[in-house]
Amino acid sequence: MRSLETDLRVIRTRESIREALVDLIEEKGFDAIKVKDLTTRAKINRGTFYAHYQDKYDLMNKCQEEVINEMAGIVKENYPDMIESLENSSTTLKPFKTAILLFEYLNQNSRFMQAVLGPYGDLAFQTRLKNFMWNTIYEKHSDTLIKEEKLLVPGEYLASYISSAHLGVIQQWLNSGRKESPEEMGRILSTITMNGPFYAAGIKN
Repeated sequence: MRSLETDLRVIRTRESIREALVDLIEEKGFDAIKVKDLTTRAKINRGTFYAHYQDKYDLMNKCQEEVINEMAGIVKENYPDMIESLENSSTTLKPFKTAILLFEYLNQNSRFMQAVLGPYGDLAFQTRLKNFMWNTIYEKHSDTLIKEEKLLVPGEYLASYISSAHLGVIQQWLNSGRKESPEEMGRILSTITMNGPFYAAGIKN
């Protein structure tokens, strides 16, 4: 069994590598990064890096998987609350607790999210996030938010609209300096999602 000290060392090493990745994406873009850049910035040797990751692509993939898995955990834990909010929705919409918690998570990991979702990050991550968002509300189980038999438009178009809109709101918030609190962003996203963009624009009652 590994000691607590060893586990903490591993955690600190991975955090250092992840911080180095973010720094270098901001400075030169992911495509231009070499493993040597990462080891120099994280102040580790190549052997230490390769003990954790195969290459920079494996590093990026594992960082993204960690983000997706942690966000999925937040959604899974608060899924009943989301269902209840939908069933008891009224004209006075309260922001989804799940949305607030997700924005709190994004706020805590803002540098990584902004770097990877930015123009010099990894475009594939946007697709992974969109798939995560869609699967969250369209998973095929009895409590799914969206049921196929009730769809008024083809599912793939609805999936594209919802996931792209949500990702756009997240990117706008990150790129504008996160001026609004997670609570306010939860209200904003819930209002647009539940009532539609024309209601949010004050055009439709």
